[in-house]
Amino acid sequence: MKQVQKFFFTLFLLVASLAAGDIQSASAESNESLATPSDLIARKALIQEQIDQYQQELNRLDSQISDENVWIKSYASYLTSLEVKNNLEKIKKRIKWLSKHAKTPSDMDELTGLISKENILASQIDKLKGNSSAPFSKLITPPKIDEVPKISNPFEIFTGLSLIKTIDANYEDYQKRKESLNSLIILLRKELALYKKLSKINPQKYETVLMQKQTELERFERALDTMNVTLNVYQKRLEIAKININKGIEKQVYKLVKIGIAVLVVFIIFFLLKLVVKKYITDNERFYMANKIITFTNFTIIILIVFFNYIENVSYLVTILGFASAGIAIAMKDWFMSILGWLVIVFGGSVHVGDRIRVDMDGKKYVGDVLDISLLRMTILEDITLTSIMQNRRAGRIVFIPNNYIFTQMIANYTHYSLKTVWDGVKITITFDSNHKKAMHLVKEITKKYSKGYTDITRKQLNKLRQHYSLKNTNVEPRIYSFIEPNGLDIEAWYLTNAYGTLTLRSVISSEIVDAFNAEDDITIAYPTQKLHVSMQSEEPSAHNNEIV
Repeated sequence: MKQVQKFFFTLFLLVASLAAGDIQSASAESNESLATPSDLIARKALIQEQIDQYQQELNRLDSQISDENVWIKSYASYLTSLEVKNNLEKIKKRIKWLSKHAKTPSDMDELTGLISKENILASQIDKLKGNSSAPFSKLITPPKIDEVPKISNPFEIFTGLSLIKTIDANYEDYQKRKESLNSLIILLRKELALYKKLSKINPQKYETVLMQKQTELERFERALDTMNVTLNVYQKRLEIAKININKGIEKQVYKLVKIGIAVLVVFIIFFLLKLVVKKYITDNERFYMANKIITFTNFTIIILIVFFNYIENVSYLVTILGFASAGIAIAMKDWFMSILGWLVIVFGGSVHVGDRIRVDMDGKKYVGDVLDISLLRMTILEDITLTSIMQNRRAGRIVFIPNNYIFTQMIANYTHYSLKTVWDGVKITITFDSNHKKAMHLVKEITKKYSKGYTDITRKQLNKLRQHYSLKNTNVEPRIYSFIEPNGLDIEAWYLTNAYGTLTLRSVISSEIVDAFNAEDDITIAYPTQKLHVSMQSEEPSAHNNEIV
C-alpha cells in the first residue's frame, strides 16, 4: 500500500512540475529521495519522450522556416556583421596593446598576424556594410517612388501607363514581403512556445536558446510593425502619384480629341475648297496649282495647330527652331536647297506643271513634260524628241530632278509663260552647180505653208510676253539661210513649230523639200562624192598615169 502511495505521489509531482514550471530543485531532490529507482527511470523516460516530441515539432518548424527565406537571410547577415564587428573591435584592442607592450618575437609575430586579420575583417565589414545598423533596413524600406513626370505630349501617355504599371508592381512586391514576414512570425511564435516548454524541463540547456529566440522574434515583430506603418504611408503616396499620372493622361487625351476635331474640320473645309476648284477651274495648269496651294495650306495649318497646342511658350518654338535649323541645315543641306528651289520655282514662275523642259544633268540631256512639282523634286516624262534620237536613243522614262538643280544645272523651258512654240530647222545640201536661188525659194515656200499656223500663234504670244520681258526681235516668219560647205551649198530653213511635236513637222517639211528638189532638173541634192578620171596613153597604161580628182 505504501508503495502505491509513493508512486502516485511521484507522478503528481511530475505533472505539477511540467504544468507550473516553478518547482524548486530542493523540493525535487527531497521528492526524489522518496522515489524508488524504478520510479525515477519511468519519470526520465516520460520526460525524454516529451522532449523528443518537442524536438520533432521543432524540426518540422525548421523545415518550414527555410534558409532560403529572404528575412532569415537578412537576419543571418546582420548577426554575421555583428560578430565580425565585435571580433574586429577585440583585434583592434589587442593590436593597440601589443603595439605598446610587445617585446618578444612571439609578440611581434602575433601583432603581424592580427594586423593581417584586421585587414581581412575590415574588407568583410565593407561588403556587409549597412547590415550592422539595422537587421532589415533594405527589406522594410519600400521601393523608391521616382518623381512623377509631367505628361505634356501624347507620346508620354505610354510613359505614364508604364509608370503606373511599375508602381503597381512595386506595391505588390512590398505587400508580398510583408505577408512573407507575417507568415514567418507565426512560425517563430510556435517555435518560441516549444522552446519555453523545453526550458521548463531543462532550463540549463534551453535557457540561452530561449533568450536568443525571444530576441529574434522581437526584432521580426518590430520589423512587421514598421512595415505596417510604412505600407499605409507608401500606399497613400502611390495613390497620389497615380492620380497625378492619370490626370496628365486624361488631359492629353482630351487635347488629342480637340486636335482631332480641329484637324477634321480643317480637312473638311479644304476638301470642299478642292471640290469648288475642280468645278469652276477648267484649265489643267491652274487647277493643278490651285490644288497644290490648297494642299500646302492645309498641312501648314495642321502643323500650326499641333505646334500651338503642345508648345506653351511660343518663344521656345523660335529658340528650338533656331538651334534645330542650324544643325539640320548642315546635315541636310540638299533637302533645304531643294525646298528653297521649290519656293523659287513655284513663286518665281519659271517652271509650271505641263511645261516641256530640257535638263542638262551629269553630262546627259533629258527633254520631257513636267508631271509634278513636289517639295523636293520635279517629275518629268521623257518624250521622243531630237535629243532622244540623236543622243539618248531611248525615251518614255520618268525622270526625277531635285529642285536644287535649278541653282546649279541648266534647265531650259520650251513653253515658258504663254509660249507654246519653238524654232526648229532642217538642213539640206545641194551641189555647187545647182540653182541655189530656186532652191532657197522652194524651201521658203514649203516652210511658210506648213508653219503658217504656228507663226500666227507665236505672233500673238510674243505680244503678250512683252508685258513681262523686253523683246527686240519679234520676227516670226520662216528664215532661210545658205552656207558654203566642202561638199556643196547648205540650205537651212528655220520655222516655228509646236513645242510638243517638233519631229512631226520636221518630218513633213523634210519630205516635201526632197520631193520638190527631185522634181527640178537644175537642183541636185549633194552628198560626199568622188570623181575618178583615167587617162589612157597605151593599151597597157602604167600605174602612174592614173589620176584621182
